[in-house]
Amino acid sequence: MNWKTIIIEDEQLARQRLKRLLNNYQEVEIIAEAENGLEGLELIKKHQPDLIFLDIEMPILNGFEMLSKLGERQPKVVFTTAYDQYAIKAFDEGSIDYLLKPIELERLDKTIHKLKQTNLAKPVLAIDDLLQQIKGKTVQKTLTVKLGDRILLIKIDDIIHIQAEEKYVFLYTVDGKKHLTDYTLSTLEGKLPEDFIRIHRSDIINTNYITEIRKGFNGALIFVMNNQAKVSSSRSNSESLRNRFGI
Repeated sequence: MNWKTIIIEDEQLARQRLKRLLNNYQEVEIIAEAENGLEGLELIKKHQPDLIFLDIEMPILNGFEMLSKLGERQPKVVFTTAYDQYAIKAFDEGSIDYLLKPIELERLDKTIHKLKQTNLAKPVLAIDDLLQQIKGKTVQKTLTVKLGDRILLIKIDDIIHIQAEEKYVFLYTVDGKKHLTDYTLSTLEGKLPEDFIRIHRSDIINTNYITEIRKGFNGALIFVMNNQAKVSSSRSNSESLRNRFGI
């Protein structure tokens, strides 16, 4: 029996990566994808899936908000997120598992094994596995960038702003330099500490370097950094950002 599965994730690259990983399992039948919580809610009601892989921080409705709007017939949930601080709430939601990004095939194997054991009959989330994930998550202090035939180590604490420009991702540092990195923004979200927040599809900022927050067009916020850069949020993120900064 195949598990009818929906992936709900706002990052296209993250969806593609998860699809590639799930293609290794015959039991998983991906029937739809959604890029925000509202779209996910509509697809769940339409397709009645057995299983969803659900991101937490998404525009319009986050993962928890989306689940709260489902009726009694809920699919089983595997949370996929870059943030370990949601672990306890994931337990409360009766999740099958909680995967920290970037998701590795070896860790996903454990999730699939758990699903086979439960046969999607009841939610089981092994706290030991989760704690091992969180404890085993390396506290990274530097990022690598290429400079000609050299590889430089950039201190994470020195990064003011990270921006995606077309196919490239750049780090802006306190010394006024701009560094090209091979990391994607999605990968960086899983490596950076909580001081860094994604305010736009193209931008991550270090909150330690914010000097001013201004109101922008159509409800967006503009963050003025201490290097004088002005970084705009997306409208979909503005409400959660206002709550975070109490404005």
